Amino acid sequence: MKKFKSLTVLFFLFAFTMGGFQSCSIYPENEEFTIVSKAERVANVWKIDNYKVNDVDYTSLVTSYTETFTKDGNYSYQWGILGGTGTWKFQKNYSEILLTGVNNQSDRTLVILKLEENQFWYYYMDGSDKKVYHLVN
Repeated sequence: MKKFKSLTVLFFLFAFTMGGFQSCSIYPENEEFTIVSKAERVANVWKIDNYKVNDVDYTSLVTSYTETFTKDGNYSYQWGILGGTGTWKFQKNYSEILLTGVNNQSDRTLVILKLEENQFWYYYMDGSDKKVYHLVN
């Protein structure tokens, strides 16, 4: 009986801790807790799921768009015959990604909205235009 009480207490402490981590996510749209590192979650080939500029949906214009982030900090995008490369790194306590252009890629700061293993949402400002990307793998 004593062992059962100890296990019960451990279970509730674990559940409380997990719930605490989830509610303290730095990404406002994250829904689940994961032990996979932020860099491992970013490192992927991402396909466009939704694309908006100033809340107007332009997804149908970029259906073949992909972005690739590697663990060693390389970045590339492909959209039909157009493409570019650069490097990436986290900044501002992992809440942003700084993209530095190398080939056909301008420098920009991505503000992360959601970073899960199968979803990566961010936005960046292009002048006064807010461009929001929802990517999936």
